[in-house]
Amino acid sequence: MRTVQIKISETDFQKYNLGSEEVKFTDLVELISREYARKALLECNEIAEQAGLSKMTLDEINAEIKAVRDAKI
Repeated sequence: MRTVQIKISETDFQKYNLGSEEVKFTDLVELISREYARKALLECNEIAEQAGLSKMTLDEINAEIKAVRDAKI
């Protein structure tokens, strides 16, 4: 097994709840993946608000999905 040393600020260490001084690589990958997913979700929400999509009702959303599916046939 190899060791990789990464320097991280105390603030980020606590922010990402890294726990101990030693973190498994797979755990670090998972934390980074979650952070990317969280940021992507926030960006999607912002885009939806700007485009007026965030106010769509469930019926409107389902109608849009149906229209796209029907167009593929």
